[in-house]
Amino acid sequence: MKIEAIRARVFEWKGATVPPQSNFCSNAMDALYSRKETMNTFRFHSWLVVEVETDDGIIGLGNAALAPRIAKAIIDEYLAPLVIGHDPWDYEYLSQRMYRATHAWGRKGVTMAAISAIDIALWDILGKCTSRPVFKLLGGRTKERIPCYYSKLYRTDLRAMQDEAKRFKDLGFTAFKMRFGYGPAHLQKGVVENLKSVEAVREVIGYESDLMLECYMGWDLDYARRILPKLEKFQPRWLEEPVIADDIDAYVELNRLTEIPISGGEHEFGLYGIKQLLDRKAVSVVQYDTNRVGGITVAHKVNALCEAYSVPVIPHAGQMHNYHLTMSTLASPMSEYFPMHDVEVGNELFYYIFDGEPVAQQGFLQLDDDTPGLGLSLKSEYLPQFTVIG
Repeated sequence: MKIEAIRARVFEWKGATVPPQSNFCSNAMDALYSRKETMNTFRFHSWLVVEVETDDGIIGLGNAALAPRIAKAIIDEYLAPLVIGHDPWDYEYLSQRMYRATHAWGRKGVTMAAISAIDIALWDILGKCTSRPVFKLLGGRTKERIPCYYSKLYRTDLRAMQDEAKRFKDLGFTAFKMRFGYGPAHLQKGVVENLKSVEAVREVIGYESDLMLECYMGWDLDYARRILPKLEKFQPRWLEEPVIADDIDAYVELNRLTEIPISGGEHEFGLYGIKQLLDRKAVSVVQYDTNRVGGITVAHKVNALCEAYSVPVIPHAGQMHNYHLTMSTLASPMSEYFPMHDVEVGNELFYYIFDGEPVAQQGFLQLDDDTPGLGLSLKSEYLPQFTVIG
């Protein structure tokens, strides 16, 4: 079996979107003066879909969400020639080939996302040609089902947040993640608003449920130092990405400072990037995304590394490429979960493009033992609402 062709397409959403709201989610742009709502930079209303085809007609699906037009150009110009003509079972060789051939200008960011998309498609091929789900190729089932946490509690009106949390608690969820809407630029008033939002959610879900707190890189070290002691009474399971991803020293200090576990890794790339976080004890929870970190080949190694460090892995964003890894390792106790909803930030586009995603039942996800590959196919229902490039 040989790889015969690689097709990279960009799906750009042209349908309706939820209008931006102020203080919707703190983020790295909050530190700068801006005339626009700052989350605008982090909304991504397009997605990369990669189809890798073998000479016997098997097509594997991969995907990436970071800068899809640029990722497509990298695949078309640089990565496809490195992979076409090779056996997809040589996935380790192909992973290293793509990583090392682009090392002078890649290593992080969109290049790793492009590599990830191809690698995910290769594993989809392997599952399909063996009639096995990908998680069976990675070690098999380690859980009867996957616990998951509801992750769409963005900062809005406090009553609306409470109503949303109650609705999903009533559906059986026992773990929730909420976003802060305020950071250093909002001074003490923002601190008060942040604390009020945590208190409001805890009031609804109680202390029998897990609560995770997301900063999305919107704070700095000084602000985090001041607010963390005030958050401890709410018993959060973790505080996510308090500062920008490159400020590893700040992560190290915060992870030592507080009883609240600090999480990160969503914006880290490759095995060495995650290893640096672990070696320095910068995070207590690793949150790579398989379609960024280097694909399933790299994520599988990261899982083993985190298991050796006794640091849990809870991949970013849910989605099928992450669920297979979570199912197949004891290092990963649970998954993030977004229900299908109106297009807002961008993560939700995945559910408009792909069929096959499991729907949570009573706060758990299930993968089928008999569905080969990733279990995904392309949807046609929403295709008219996309502009497809490629």
